Amino acid sequence: MAREAQVGYAEAMSISIVRLGSPRHAKEGLRLGTVRRPPRGVAKADFATLDYYDVWLPTLAPSQPLVTLALGSTDEKSWKSFERRYRAEMKKPEPSHVLDVLAALSHQTNFSVGCYCEDESRCHRSILRELLAEHGASISSPAL
Repeated sequence: MAREAQVGYAEAMSISIVRLGSPRHAKEGLRLGTVRRPPRGVAKADFATLDYYDVWLPTLAPSQPLVTLALGSTDEKSWKSFERRYRAEMKKPEPSHVLDVLAALSHQTNFSVGCYCEDESRCHRSILRELLAEHGASISSPAL
């Protein structure tokens, strides 16, 4: 522990959950886009400079049918149906392994994951926040 303090490694690392396209926060780190599709009308070379994402990670995005279900969700029952089905998708081997890797990395470095949705409470990233925590991730508080 004393060695960590000497070389400056004692600072806690974590994952931030963000809205893609929003201004980056200090110490947010690399931004991962957990979305089904890249932003429309934006050149690939501009994704990072316009605060969308540095790396596209669609493995953690809901499938297209679930995106449609989430966008049409108008009540708690339909949202719970989306959540149940999204969680089932994330239990498949590939997404589950990615969640494990991100959880482990969250203890070593700062980075962020996000989606375009304005309202996090009606976005898969609210569930992704919970899934990452369930996989043992260190997650920063919503307001950095």
